Amino acid sequence: MLTATLTYHGRTYRFNPAAPLDIALPLAPGADQVNCFWAEPVAIDVIRVGDFVGSVAAGGSTNYQRVHLTPHGNGTHTECYGHISPDPAATLPRCLTRFLFVAQLISVAPTLRADGDYVVELADVQPLLEAATAPPEALVLRTLPNDEAKRHRQYSGSNPPYISAELAEYLVAQGIEHLLLDLPSVDRELDNGALAAHHAFWQYPAPLRPQATITELIFVPDSVADGLYLLNLQVTMLELDASPSRPVLYTLESAEADNWAGH
Repeated sequence: MLTATLTYHGRTYRFNPAAPLDIALPLAPGADQVNCFWAEPVAIDVIRVGDFVGSVAAGGSTNYQRVHLTPHGNGTHTECYGHISPDPAATLPRCLTRFLFVAQLISVAPTLRADGDYVVELADVQPLLEAATAPPEALVLRTLPNDEAKRHRQYSGSNPPYISAELAEYLVAQGIEHLLLDLPSVDRELDNGALAAHHAFWQYPAPLRPQATITELIFVPDSVADGLYLLNLQVTMLELDASPSRPVLYTLESAEADNWAGH
């Protein structure tokens, strides 16, 4: 078995780099892919120039295609504070300069509020996060029930669950710099532009946390247990506030009891 180790907060952990746990939803054409905020479905067009056709199936020498997508509305995506800032320099490649983080995966059922909204509250998350074996840099939030329909759900106009601004403030206080969740947004679908959880998590406009990111529309299968992981947050070098992304987890196990750290 391929094994690597890392030391974090004075403890040594081992993981298998050859055993990734992919928690991203794919970007594929068609109306049956996960979608939110009234985004058009992903479309892929064959490029044609003169006698050239960018499709091997259609007789071309190579496949050469153009992709139309909306990062915030199609598939798994990661965003930086540029999502709520007018600063053209606030792009994801400038904010996200590290890609490996120690992450805690927790599962929680949103609370039904009196107004009919389902919200992940501070009280839902705090005891689970405090039980973590090490203070994580990233939090992966899996909401319950965790049905397979999340892979294809059309969220637009459904007022899906979101997190409270109070919870966002708590995550900041706990040092969480990267939040990943299987919902379309950390805020209510329609909130008159308040975006309270976005503002709280990035502490926008001050004291700004430019290195912090939010990743939405992930999917964590039930086979992946709650616990501590190494997160590889993969994004494109697209100079925008958001990018399609592919977060990957690696199970972390203590390497101290069996002296793995010395091998």
